Amino acid sequence: MARAATTSDAFNAVAEPRRREILNYLALQERPVGEIVDSLGLEQPSVSKHLRVLLEVGLVNVRRDGRRMLYRTNAEAIRPLHEWTETFERYWRHQLSRVKERAEGKSGASKDSGPHFSSRRKNDSDRNEN
Repeated sequence: MARAATTSDAFNAVAEPRRREILNYLALQERPVGEIVDSLGLEQPSVSKHLRVLLEVGLVNVRRDGRRMLYRTNAEAIRPLHEWTETFERYWRHQLSRVKERAEGKSGASKDSGPHFSSRRKNDSDRNEN
């Protein structure tokens, strides 16, 4: 089966690690391309390409400020990604709770009914056997 184009939907677009990195960087405020390039240490043509893909699938918005293009995340477009990952977050939270319960159960059981060792020394038991 052929792989879907990265511009077909948000899920394909964020499959690329650098695009996720750019989205994380834009999460708190809008930024110009040059700042993204400098902060993330990526080449400008690469950042522009990734921003174009993110823009095409609607994950970022852009506005012109004089000669600069300012990019910011589009929270509404990111919502489906968040909702999809919540399913797995709930699953792992449940799994971690089960691990914690088991660990606490074993910890409590070992304190209450742990192995009981005789206080006799090895030499004491050797004398009794003779």
